This record gives sequence, C-alpha cells and structure tokens, in this order.
Amino acid sequence: MSLPVIYVENLTRRFGDFVAVDHINFEVNKGEIVGYLGPNGSGKTTTIRMLLGLLTPSEGEATVLGYDVYRQSEEVRSRVGYMSQKFAIYDDLTTYENLTFYGGVYGITDKTRIKETLELVGLTGHEHTLTRDLSTGWRQRLSLGIALVHKPQLLFLDEPTSGVDPTARRTFWDLIYQLAESGVTILVTTHYMDEAEYCERVGVMRDGKLLAMDTPTNLKRSIIKGDVWEVFAHPLEQGLEILHDVPGVERVGLAGDHLRVISSNVKEEALLSLLKKKKIQVERIEKGEATLEDVFLTLAR
Repeated sequence: MSLPVIYVENLTRRFGDFVAVDHINFEVNKGEIVGYLGPNGSGKTTTIRMLLGLLTPSEGEATVLGYDVYRQSEEVRSRVGYMSQKFAIYDDLTTYENLTFYGGVYGITDKTRIKETLELVGLTGHEHTLTRDLSTGWRQRLSLGIALVHKPQLLFLDEPTSGVDPTARRTFWDLIYQLAESGVTILVTTHYMDEAEYCERVGVMRDGKLLAMDTPTNLKRSIIKGDVWEVFAHPLEQGLEILHDVPGVERVGLAGDHLRVISSNVKEEALLSLLKKKKIQVERIEKGEATLEDVFLTLAR
C-alpha cells in the first residue's frame, strides 16, 4: 500500500500563548480533492504553511510526498504547487511574462511548457495582456498557472476563489477536477460551504481544531441527527423566536424567505400545530436536506 501524499500527526502551531493549530491529525491520498473548510482565522492557512515548510511546527509531525516538512522542506517545495490567498503577480508584466518569470524559479526554461500551462488554465489568447488589465477571475487563473508550471504532484490552493464571481468559481472548479483526473492531489481551503460539496472529503476547522474529516455525505449523515424542515411562515421573526425555545428543536435560523429547522424529535404536524396556536400564518412545511453549513454550525456550536 502506498504512503499517503500528506500525513499529519498531532500537528500544532503556537504564536506565544495563542494556539493557531491544535493537535490535528489527517491523511490525504493520491488523486484526492480534499477540502479544508472553516471561517477566516480557523487555522487553515497556518496548516498549509507548516506543510510547505514555511512555518516550523510547535509540536507533532507531518510528511508531504514522503518528505518531512521540517527537515526536508526544500524537497517538499520543489514538488508541490502553492496558490496563496494573495499571490504576488507583477501588474506591469504580461501573463506570459509572469508565467515565464515564475517558471524560471523552478528551472523551467522550455517555452512549450509555458504555452501548455497557459492553455491548461484557459489563458491562450491573453498572453500579451498586462496583468493589471485582467479581471479577478482571470488573475486567479494566472495564479493557478504559476502554481502548476512545474507539473507538481500535489497542489495547495488557499481560498482560490475568494472574491470571484459565481460563474468564474464554477469554471475554476472545472479546472480543479481536470487536474485531479490527471493524477494531481489537491488540498483546497475555503470558507464557502457550497464549494466544499465539490470535494471528495472535507475537513472542518474551527479555532485551530480539526473537528471532523469525511465525505460530505458521511458528515451530513453522522453529524445531523434529526430532520430538516423548511418552514414558510409569516411573520418570520416571531416564528423564529417561537421555534427557538421548543424542546427537540436543535437549531432554527432564517434561510432567505423562510425558516430552516433541524429537530431531533419534533415532526411536521407538531411544528404546524404549534405555530398556528401562536397565530403564525403557515404557508407550507417541506422536508429539507442537510447541508455542510448545517454540519459546520452543529460542530461549532
């Protein structure tokens, strides 16, 4: 059996008295797309920086592609690609010039490889466009190309679609799937709950702790222990207040034009009866499906 591409055991990082990453454990296998889900400040970027050898762990150990991240960091960095949240792209260079420059850092001098990378990330035809003239989505494509130019076996993507419109996000994820199909292993951090659904497995981070890691389906099945109800009623604010204190209702919140209720033992008929008794006008109650947002809020509670 082959070794995991990423192996992490009790990995910890402290900054003074602050514990940014707290004794986390996980593995990532070849060809997987693994999502690292959590709010800003939860420890996602710090984890990646330790796996790249850019930060020294305070405790624990980790290997990437079989190399120790602390003792063999140069071997790690030469074999992985990293797209950070704020990548240093030179605005006064063209896309081709940026890619050529960063390719040179990895010893890539083959112009064919530069053109192949531009084609891979969909920048063919924009070779001579100054980076300052690119939209955010196109800049993200260039950043991905820079991370891929040396054909890494493993790709770290740190919130790659932050600030990108929904259409560009979908296109970016199509690229991620294409890379995974070619054998590249991908660890991607995000705070977008819907994006995490695209991953084969998802780790949920909060306050430096890895709360869970599994497939999205298994997380929803194992963490959400009850029914999900979509309650369309008026006025919403009063309905929210009433349902919040009902025994058996685990969580209730606003979801656009209706209430979303997760209950362990309160059925549809009981919800309907209670709301009507409190003079709340109920249009309908529908059975809902658990989401990764439900999982995160349940774990983080």
